[in-house]
Amino acid sequence: MPEPDFMARQFEEHRPRLRAVAYRMLGSVSEADDAVQDAWLRVDRADTSAVENPGGWLTTVVARVCLNLLRARETRREEALDAVGQAPVSEVDPEEEALLADSVGLALLIVLDTLAPAERLAFVLHDMFQVPFDEIGLLLEKSPAATRQLASRARRRIKGAPAPDADLPRRREAVGAYLAATRTGDFDALLALLHPEVVLHADPAVVPTPEPVFLGGARTVARAALASADRATTSALVLVDGRFGVAFTQAGRVRVVLRFTFDGDLITGIDIVGERKRLAELELAVP
Repeated sequence: MPEPDFMARQFEEHRPRLRAVAYRMLGSVSEADDAVQDAWLRVDRADTSAVENPGGWLTTVVARVCLNLLRARETRREEALDAVGQAPVSEVDPEEEALLADSVGLALLIVLDTLAPAERLAFVLHDMFQVPFDEIGLLLEKSPAATRQLASRARRRIKGAPAPDADLPRRREAVGAYLAATRTGDFDALLALLHPEVVLHADPAVVPTPEPVFLGGARTVARAALASADRATTSALVLVDGRFGVAFTQAGRVRVVLRFTFDGDLITGIDIVGERKRLAELELAVP
């Protein structure tokens, strides 16, 4: 039987991995830290005398906590996004959050948020942390074969399969330039990307307002884009229904997606999607 403080030492030894698992599952530093703490409380109360692989067992404990949080999150998908334009309220260092997001890939975190909880768990544990499917299946109460299918389905959604489009490289360059200009506040660079008669549409959840917002004209749209520059720092280039767009995440969840239409190399339309129902209908993938 392990000595009383054996599991505590094991938990501290494996804490970086456990936090990494939780962050990839939840997409938020504060939620990941809460999940790891919750997992420790469970471990501290559990009978660990029969545990032969502490690292693997601790990973499953954290994964189960995260799965429960993701399932609870799913039940709140219809929640109002009144604070969508505001900075997230968190005690986490924004620089740490940004560094972690960069280490994983913000676009990947954004697309992971579109997966069902079981798909996300299967993909994260197997593809990112090499946990065998039979162990993941025990967590999900599914067979290894069914769990393998979940990971495969998640993999297909994450990689995406954009339709062949000869203009896709040019579109990637233009949307990337739009994102860069909004991040740096470069008004002239934005103007150079916009058609003089460009139209911006934002649904009511984005502003929020009772009605959708419509703006027209390059200078007006550029000023509106710069007004959301703080949002651009937590945005990433993604594929939206097979075409390049931008997605914004807050507290580990996709909040806003921008879709673009073009005439030649100029942006003629920007559709800003924030309503939960419309977001759920979009197919996002990592470019």
